[in-house]
Amino acid sequence: MAKITITHQRDKCIGCNYCVEFAPDRWVMSKKDGKATLVGGVNRKGFYSLKLSPIELEENQKAADACPVKIIQVREY
Repeated sequence: MAKITITHQRDKCIGCNYCVEFAPDRWVMSKKDGKATLVGGVNRKGFYSLKLSPIELEENQKAADACPVKIIQVREY
C-alpha cells in the first residue's frame, strides 16, 4: 500500500487556518507566532516533513489545495 509524505514550508505560512479546518488531526495553529504547525513534522532547513498512511491523504490534500500561498505539498510514494 502506498504511503504519503506531507511537506510544509512553515516560514512562508500566513496563518490563514485552512489546513487546520480541513485536517485538524494533523495541523494546529501556533499560539507563539500564529503560523500552522504540522503535528509530528521533522524540520529540515525550514521544510517540515512527515510520512503518513494513505488514510490521511484526502483531508491533507484538501488542506494543501486550500492553502492560499501553496506551501503544503502532499505526495504519494
